[in-house]
Amino acid sequence: MRKAHRRRVHIPQVCISGFAPNRYTAVIGLMECYRKYITILLLQPMKFCLVGFLFSLIFSKRERINTVMKEKYNVGIIGATGMVGQRFATLLENHPWFHVVALAASPRSAGKTYKEAVGSRWLMDTPMPKSMEDIVIMDASADVEKIASMVDFVFCAVDMKKDEIRALEEKYAKAECPVMSNNSAHRFTPDVPMIIPEVNAEHAAVIDAQKKRLGTKRGFISVKSNCSIQSYVPALSPLRKFGIKNVLATTYQAISGAGKTFDTWPEMVDNLIPFIGGEEEKSEQEPLKVWGKVEGNEIVKAQSPLITTQCLRVPVSNGHFAAVFVNFENKPSMDEIKKIWAEYSGEPQALKLPSAPKQFIHYFEEENYPQAKLHRNLEGGMAISVGRLRPDTLFDYKFVCLSHNTLRGAAGGAVEMAELLAAKGYLD
Repeated sequence: MRKAHRRRVHIPQVCISGFAPNRYTAVIGLMECYRKYITILLLQPMKFCLVGFLFSLIFSKRERINTVMKEKYNVGIIGATGMVGQRFATLLENHPWFHVVALAASPRSAGKTYKEAVGSRWLMDTPMPKSMEDIVIMDASADVEKIASMVDFVFCAVDMKKDEIRALEEKYAKAECPVMSNNSAHRFTPDVPMIIPEVNAEHAAVIDAQKKRLGTKRGFISVKSNCSIQSYVPALSPLRKFGIKNVLATTYQAISGAGKTFDTWPEMVDNLIPFIGGEEEKSEQEPLKVWGKVEGNEIVKAQSPLITTQCLRVPVSNGHFAAVFVNFENKPSMDEIKKIWAEYSGEPQALKLPSAPKQFIHYFEEENYPQAKLHRNLEGGMAISVGRLRPDTLFDYKFVCLSHNTLRGAAGGAVEMAELLAAKGYLD
């Protein structure tokens, strides 16, 4: 029988916003120490009634947080030695909700420490987390049951054939281990949600149907979308109420999307490659699933808009661009569009998830913004940058979008998805 492995944590470490303790939580902690005396004081004269009311609100909010967030989840990273796996490691190093206890990769890495297995192939700008250096790598395929017994769920970013990935992720799910997948293998499985948390959080509802199909109580698979669509789908999503008819999008994708750096892929320096295998199909079809609806036991894709894309590899280290052209049934004004973008938020913002950007979409009025080097790391790399909205000669409007492909587009998006599912109780 599978044991519960969630580790209790002291709640003040999970602050109001979901991040590590700040000045606000320190003040709250100090007030808690003297709560008895403050309460006596506040019960005296009526002139303190307003202060007393505010004090009670603070503590009632604090108590609600205690109710919601009482546990820290033990997690594993499957495919820990690859670029996305490394990104997962850096993002989870000091995560307030998730604690890495297991790392897995291919058989050739199994039995080595994380530091030994990666060696000189560490690709992140920041060092390997000290807390993970000596974790012994397990075999991602052979040690499924062992890993499932150690963790509450896993993040998965493996380099395997699609049929092998599908089988592996279902094996973890059937071992009662939820899978937060960065892989494409299950993106079009009808009862597997493909979640951009700010856009289609409601798709999590299909998880119950998936569990019935798999015969599990806890185990399921949830995937994030392709990194290329994370630039333009968020910008288009709040505009769908105007009836988007057709979209043309050309993506300019960074080399890290291929798991490469300029050191490992020197032929990309001063170069552009007008082809990325499978990317155009993903960029045209995945938005329709994201914009679809849960009907019965599956997610039914949206029937519109018609989307056509071209996907280019460009000599940029991180950051995917999209040049977007769009037609509407009911054309909004440019001011309406900018206002909608500025006000757009989703459940991650309402729930104050740790990885959620405060401002999801940032619009820049400068004609030469956004830029990859300047804006890809906006709000921890989790925000979407948009600019150059203007009328077009063939379409109603055109604009450009930017997202960080390994943060918002890959590991960061999967971590935020896990936070959303944790907040909704799917990982308990």
